[in-house]
Amino acid sequence: MLGDKKVSYSAMQSTGTLTLGNYLGALDNWLKMQEEYECFYAIADLHSLTIRQNPAELRKRARDLYALYVAAGLDPEKNCIYFQSHVSAHAELAWILNCFTYMGELNRMTQFKDKAAKHADNINAGLFTYPSLMAADILLYQADVVPVGVDQKQHLELTRDIANRFNGIYGDVFTIPEAYIGKSTAKIMSLQDPTRKMSKSDENPNASILLMDDPDTIIRKFKRAVTDSDMEIRYSDDKPGIQNLINIYSCITGKTIEEVEKEFDGKGYGEFKLAVGECVANRLKPLQDRFYELQKDKTYLNSVIKENDEKAAYFANKTLRKVQKKVGLTERIR
Repeated sequence: MLGDKKVSYSAMQSTGTLTLGNYLGALDNWLKMQEEYECFYAIADLHSLTIRQNPAELRKRARDLYALYVAAGLDPEKNCIYFQSHVSAHAELAWILNCFTYMGELNRMTQFKDKAAKHADNINAGLFTYPSLMAADILLYQADVVPVGVDQKQHLELTRDIANRFNGIYGDVFTIPEAYIGKSTAKIMSLQDPTRKMSKSDENPNASILLMDDPDTIIRKFKRAVTDSDMEIRYSDDKPGIQNLINIYSCITGKTIEEVEKEFDGKGYGEFKLAVGECVANRLKPLQDRFYELQKDKTYLNSVIKENDEKAAYFANKTLRKVQKKVGLTERIR
């Protein structure tokens, strides 16, 4: 805990372009946490290397993601927003934690199995030990809470197991993190296959709303959204396309499901899709404007990057030095 606030840790990979699902499912919740918690927000560019990347694209996407964090409303004066690769303690602690993580535990990680299946020609050691690096990310900052989606719960449980194992041997070195359960947010699904989550890696360009899509593109994608044939705007599991659109409209407007159903009672799908598209476009416009401003103001962006990288390194190295001493590594002469 830093001061009187508990610590929260969150990160996103710098691959692809963020979607509306990333915004409503993660970023929007992060915004609500920044007053209550001491928040660390990372650009997880080291994690991105488990899949082959175009170097120039990776650098650009990482910096763009940083600007998107700030444009979305994360205040770099109140939070620590930094690049994972700029703080070497992440890689150093990950190696030590590898030595306290069992092969059987890593073998059970469903995300490894999923990614290995998708990238059968590149099943590398980094992909396998990815959870140890994630544990290092979290434990370096003595995080009390970690906002996680369903696909990351298993990794957080492993982080807790590793931390408890280490503490059992060496004393109370690490804070044991808890999953942060924020205000319930509906999962945002693909516009073309509403049985699947909206993904930035979807090959169908009409399936996802990207945060930097212009208003015309956003509205066009919603007009093409897959629905059904009965033309009733009703929230039901047997109407996944309409259910998804209602969830999106509800998240953006703050209206309840019942209020949305009442608002569009007797109206057609075309009118409803247009309304959803327009409210999303209006919500994203200020974020997009701020993003473009930040891209032009390189001096400001560079200054907050440098300041926050240094802040992250300070706290990370405090934990790393303690761990190094506990396991018996020779103290550095400073």
